[in-house]
Amino acid sequence: MSDTPRRTGTFPDKDTILGFIRDSATPVGKREIARAFKLSGTADRERLKELLKELEADGTVERGRGKRVAPPQSLPEVAVLEVSAIDPDGEVLARPLTWTGEGKPPRIFMMPEKKGHPALAVGDRVLAKLARVNDRLYEARTIRRIEGTVGRVLGVYRPAADGGRVIPTDKRNKTELMVLPANRNDAEADELVLVDVLPAGRLGLPQARVVERLGHTAEPRAVSLIAIHTHGLPTDFPPAAVREAQAASVPSLTGRTDLRAIPLVTIDGADARDFDDAVWAEPDGDPANEGGWHLLVAIADVSFYVRPGSALDRAAYERGNSVYFPDRVVPMLPEALSNDLCSLRPNEDRACFAVHLWIDRQGALRRHQFVRGLMRSAARLTYEQVQAARDGAPDEVTAPLLETVLQPLYGAFACLWAARGKRGTLDLDLPERKVRLDDRGRVAEIAPRERLDSHRLIEEFMICANVAAAESLESAGMPGLYRVHDQPSPDKQESLREFLGGIGYALPKVLTLTPSHFTRILAKASGKPESQLVSEVILRSQSQAEYSPENIGHFGLALTRYAHFTSPIRRYADLIVHRALIRAHGLGPGGLDDTATAGLEDIGEHISAMERRAAAAERDAVDRFTAAFLADRVGETFTGRVSGVTRFGLFIRLDESGADGLIPASTLPDDQYEHDEHAHALVGQRTGRVYRLGAPVTVILVEADPLTGSTLFALPKDQDADHPLQSGHQPGAPVRKTPSASRKRDRGR
Repeated sequence: MSDTPRRTGTFPDKDTILGFIRDSATPVGKREIARAFKLSGTADRERLKELLKELEADGTVERGRGKRVAPPQSLPEVAVLEVSAIDPDGEVLARPLTWTGEGKPPRIFMMPEKKGHPALAVGDRVLAKLARVNDRLYEARTIRRIEGTVGRVLGVYRPAADGGRVIPTDKRNKTELMVLPANRNDAEADELVLVDVLPAGRLGLPQARVVERLGHTAEPRAVSLIAIHTHGLPTDFPPAAVREAQAASVPSLTGRTDLRAIPLVTIDGADARDFDDAVWAEPDGDPANEGGWHLLVAIADVSFYVRPGSALDRAAYERGNSVYFPDRVVPMLPEALSNDLCSLRPNEDRACFAVHLWIDRQGALRRHQFVRGLMRSAARLTYEQVQAARDGAPDEVTAPLLETVLQPLYGAFACLWAARGKRGTLDLDLPERKVRLDDRGRVAEIAPRERLDSHRLIEEFMICANVAAAESLESAGMPGLYRVHDQPSPDKQESLREFLGGIGYALPKVLTLTPSHFTRILAKASGKPESQLVSEVILRSQSQAEYSPENIGHFGLALTRYAHFTSPIRRYADLIVHRALIRAHGLGPGGLDDTATAGLEDIGEHISAMERRAAAAERDAVDRFTAAFLADRVGETFTGRVSGVTRFGLFIRLDESGADGLIPASTLPDDQYEHDEHAHALVGQRTGRVYRLGAPVTVILVEADPLTGSTLFALPKDQDADHPLQSGHQPGAPVRKTPSASRKRDRGR
């Protein structure tokens, strides 16, 4: 590393930083630059980040894990591209078919296809016109598709006189596809099929060939199958990975701590399919810690079975995480591990990675110790069971555990909960939908997911263990992955401050916001008509949590150090943290290797993207199940609230089921509506009608399509003109009639 002079009281300029990068024998990143010039604090980090972006945009340095001086490597104005992925937001990503530059090629986002043209699919090749956004980002528009390439589309087969039609399940794709008899592959009416779009050879509808039949759309499994295929979730494990999982077995006690005499218990949902964390607590016997507690959190030792570079490791990395649907799981690991050896089933020996936690009476973490052990769960409990026992109604399973196991857990939880309140953690606690299926796999009920103290107990134990993991990595100087959550960006802060100020709430203008600033506003709004609105706009102002080797803290939890340690069975990030701790503390085989250590930034970016993909697929499935639940109620009237405002319409969330749907702007009472982003409202330019986020509304269900997940609403025709949703002059509710903003393509969420 270069001996460039360190910071002497002024922020280094571009030339100084460029000289440091040039003189370094190896590529350097933000962390090394910040350390060299003694830059610390949010303001310095943000300034450095912007300066490096400018250097990248100038083409002076390359972007990647390490900065290095390099000439700019631009793409031509017209190039052949191959569609490489579709991200969770539905954006189509492409890459140049040929790339001779060093490192990864720039990111390319494809603009939407022209009306009447099939949507692009992974594997399609196109001749495209490129527009450079910056040195590492381009936008591209299709000039023409390359002859002989195909796009794969998921849809429903319907017979027709000239063969058949395929109706895409993607609600963004409105183009039907023609299937000639020779290309039908015996598909039957209303079957879910995968088709390849054939090269255009004549006028009329695009043609397609059925390549896979996935079952009848009337089957309950069709809903999650659509979500799986739409988001490209891998469902089959490579044979080598399956063989490795099936060959695994519980290790001996050699090199492990025997924890089998401790009555650890798992507490999960009644429908949980895997049990990878167990807990136990007792009063701390140390006289210096009067009123404190000794906690033990034991996690399945996935790192023992999934070694770096193995077939299992490659498959887990590709997935990034498990994906949970109401009727199935797409696991990160094969069943032999996820449902067996890494599931902490009662009265069976299981390898675990555990952390002893000592907290004081205020809930502060005093010290911790990580061990690899062998455990035996005393019981598999549900949240409802534990809560009932706590409330005085134990059953035959919880009654023997009430005094010795459950009461100490709640005692420790009380201290952790008090510490959470003292930190000022941001608790939006917005309702979450739970889809309950009947024995035939059909939707029986959609209701808000209940939040019990037993849920909060497990969350607080897991948070404490995650904090200990992050502190341990940092104190050992061991690279790892942190779960980071930045404070809202300055632009979002200012927009939120302006909006809240208009309805009587003051967000202070301070250098560094804390969650307590938001918590006080939420407390002030609690119980008032605008409570939901305040929660929604605060939620929308927040940054997105992600995984990074650079620790910037977790804003929402008000924690300076936080990592994910507690679910390696379903999150690759936790597996990385386990491996890093094993290497840091010399705890045996399966530690983080040098290759992963050098690539942590790339790993963090990949699994953050996979997390977003999983969340989108899960939302998609819930939307489709919800549409199926409502399909027989078209024409009925419901109450709800405006949950989103866009230039193309209003998103409505129903009170009864939490179902989300759209009122298209074109169906609103006759007027020209402008989208006021800052006020979260659509404003009628002639009538002054205002449709605002959080407002109550009565709607009629117009459409509920399980195949596309599309739910459409309309306002009743006899809607009262004085309805509070339409009032343009509510006290303290700011609405500015400004020209609608152009669409913003925010690539950095």
